[in-house]
Amino acid sequence: MKQLLLALLLVSAAAGVVSAAQPPTPQPVIVLWPEGVPGAKPNGGEERTEDGRVYNVQNPTLTMFAPAPGTAVGTAVINCPGGGYTRLAISNEGEGIARRLTAVGVTVFVLKYRLMEYGQPAPLQDVLRAVRYVRAHAAELGVKPNRIGVFGSSAGGHVAASAATLYDAPEGRTGAALDASSARPDFVGLLYPVITMKPPFAHQGSRKNLLGDTPSDALVETYSMETQVTRDTPPVFLVHTEEDTSVPMENSLMFLQALRKAGVPAEAHFFEKGPHGFGTRPDLGPTSEWPGRFVEWLRSHGWLGK
Repeated sequence: MKQLLLALLLVSAAAGVVSAAQPPTPQPVIVLWPEGVPGAKPNGGEERTEDGRVYNVQNPTLTMFAPAPGTAVGTAVINCPGGGYTRLAISNEGEGIARRLTAVGVTVFVLKYRLMEYGQPAPLQDVLRAVRYVRAHAAELGVKPNRIGVFGSSAGGHVAASAATLYDAPEGRTGAALDASSARPDFVGLLYPVITMKPPFAHQGSRKNLLGDTPSDALVETYSMETQVTRDTPPVFLVHTEEDTSVPMENSLMFLQALRKAGVPAEAHFFEKGPHGFGTRPDLGPTSEWPGRFVEWLRSHGWLGK
């Protein structure tokens, strides 16, 4: 792994710093479950990519995006794209956000997690394994084990919020050696996240794809993230808009209220303009400035310092 990283860093150095208009170059692809995917479906079919979106994930991975040589600050972000647990918006919410974060020295790992073909608890298992992997291999990956965050958009926000609140869930352990590493993120960022599985504000597509047609009350409660916040939930950064007609802003408001009640540090930005799924679009006025707000929040907590 070290030799691979060295070779890739040399390639990056030869290429120079990536421009803001150009996505960072993906580096190693890390297979999350080399010992075998939990509950793997032998006849699950082929994964496919259409218009920058990935469908039918059968083999979860992390794709690493490293900052330009000499600029890394030691902070890692595991980025969970959205897509309603139907698909993953890898291009928009994966690479687009990676571009903004690598520019300030953050190492980004885009998580390709399992979707509706598996349902719960597969996405939770994948994100917790991702945190454990990056923490256990921090030295090899050039990051610090106490600066590992998770970021998620839309349904990926639900995955990230699950990591923030269910990091110690027994479903996240498989008996592997990596189980000894903590799965608790050090911080979490959420962009128009799915939070609740309860009516009237649940995103129905995400709820059905994750929990099935007729989930039990207990299952709905467990995966309604606003009910799982404790004082040990890591600090959270939230962004949502009033114009979001897919995932109501109440999802973020409910989560913020739960964080405040538990005494968890949180910063929230609620904007008027912006449809669901805007990612890093530059044409939405103040809403388009959210990545800068996130960077400043990271800096204020010391996660961008040497």
